[in-house]
Amino acid sequence: MNIYVGNLPYSVTDDDLRAAFAEFGDVASAKIIMDRYSGRSKGFGFVEMDNDAAAEEAIKSLDDTEMQGRKLRVNQAKPRPDRPPRSDSRY
Repeated sequence: MNIYVGNLPYSVTDDDLRAAFAEFGDVASAKIIMDRYSGRSKGFGFVEMDNDAAAEEAIKSLDDTEMQGRKLRVNQAKPRPDRPPRSDSRY
């Protein structure tokens, strides 16, 4: 199951995110989304867990809890909607 984790402190690393979810089961991947221009965290990330029961438990347990002074928003990730092609009218 793919899990969305929002309102993360900007100082949190992939390893911090993995450790928070590892208490509930095996974490296949943990990734903080970074701004491609500044290289700074965007304040959210995704965790992939193979066991859906463990993922549900992690969501229930970690949603609305604090990490480094910020209340996390944790839920099942929804697929990203298709975006229309961008028209680049600058040229």
